[in-house]
Amino acid sequence: MASDFRTPFPFSTAARSTRRAAIKAGALGLAGSLGLDQLAALETAGIPQGKAKSVIYIFLSGGLSQLESFDMKPGAPSEIRGEFAPIPTKTPGLHICEHLPELAKRSDQWALCRSLTHGSNEHSNGHYIMMTGRSETPPGFDRTKPTENDWPSLAALAGERIASSGSLPSALVLPEKMIHRSGNVIPGQMGGLLGRRYDPFFIEASPYDSKGYGAYPEYDFHHADGRLKRAREFRTFSLDLPDTVDFERFQDRMKLRGLLDDQQRHLETAGPADGVNRYREMAVSLLSDPKVRAAFDVHGVDPALQDRYGRNAFGWSLLMARQLVESGVRLVQVNLGNNETWDNHQAIFPNLRDYLLPPMDRAVSALLDDLGGRGLLEDTLVVMASEFGRTPKISTLSGVPLPGRDHWGAVQSVWFAGGGITGGAVLGSTDKFGGHPASDPRRPEDFAATIYDALGLPPDSHWTDVAGRPMPLYHGQPMRELFG
Repeated sequence: MASDFRTPFPFSTAARSTRRAAIKAGALGLAGSLGLDQLAALETAGIPQGKAKSVIYIFLSGGLSQLESFDMKPGAPSEIRGEFAPIPTKTPGLHICEHLPELAKRSDQWALCRSLTHGSNEHSNGHYIMMTGRSETPPGFDRTKPTENDWPSLAALAGERIASSGSLPSALVLPEKMIHRSGNVIPGQMGGLLGRRYDPFFIEASPYDSKGYGAYPEYDFHHADGRLKRAREFRTFSLDLPDTVDFERFQDRMKLRGLLDDQQRHLETAGPADGVNRYREMAVSLLSDPKVRAAFDVHGVDPALQDRYGRNAFGWSLLMARQLVESGVRLVQVNLGNNETWDNHQAIFPNLRDYLLPPMDRAVSALLDDLGGRGLLEDTLVVMASEFGRTPKISTLSGVPLPGRDHWGAVQSVWFAGGGITGGAVLGSTDKFGGHPASDPRRPEDFAATIYDALGLPPDSHWTDVAGRPMPLYHGQPMRELFG
């Protein structure tokens, strides 16, 4: 029988150290009493030991084109190959896009699966598939919102299976939830059949914006109009309230909500009682432990380090992810761009060249350097994927001047680094047009299994749904061909 890691995440004694921290956390608009006796009763559970201590899952919402990144076809007709040229990497025979020069220099640290495939060309379905690791949507699937019948997300399952070793939860998602421009929360991100109390923790550092895309403020753009110039703030995670607040006046926590408009909304709307307790406990920890608070501070670190990552939403997000795994978080999902940022139906070449590939190339390369310099790269598996790839053939929408590529679930390139990966390895291949797997097709279930395996979760692991039914964690095989 597999070990059970479902114990709620514990807290250090510092998390229970001051009454003021407790009052502040309770003042976050969360219903019910703080329950310090419950906090004192929490015990640290064992953490599985895998190849990697942590995983950083970089998600590129919208669909990265394999033909403009990691699987170029320079010998194909012009309507297939596009405008970009391949460049050699550090690995002999391996070529990638000319607009990823920093990653090309570091190919000895990363590997590719060029043959990941699933059957959906629809955004919400694709997000769901790649964030849950399940190729089929369940009966009653709702594209417009998460439901209690959804499969749990990878982040939710990691958070449920692996207990925290300290003040932080074992899984976090940043810098924001995936929200469609309609305002709908994209399904596949939540606890689903695990129950609301296992919804992942979302660090809402990046305010939702239905009109802009990309790595603001340096690379803010719109798919149709190009460069945007707007004031958008990447907020570090802070729960501090002014010391002048008289907490004794506000026994009714609801009255404090007006003071907390600029705080993290998920701490005010955590959901059912179990979820409320988890968020309250995290709030106490954050308010009580300076080291934990520092893990979320990306604006106060060495300016030269910020410059290496890029002073934009992509750079700050990956810098925060590194700080969090160094602080003990086991899985961090980093959404590089909300609102289907990488969905290039039009102007794909200028948008990728000017706004998307440069900050991604810079930030991901800086992450590799930073993890390596701190001795963390071998202990951290970094993966990067989208909900799907793009069509082999370039097309132009009616009334749109510049061409793009459509959605394509049949194949995408998935990128891996660290965690024992063999640098320069390539698993699978595509046909001459980059449209379908030609060898070694892999499924989202294999992608998820690779993450679980790296974290040391046994193949016979099960989780239990809200009805008490045991569910297998693994539905595929880890891509061990990529590991040394």
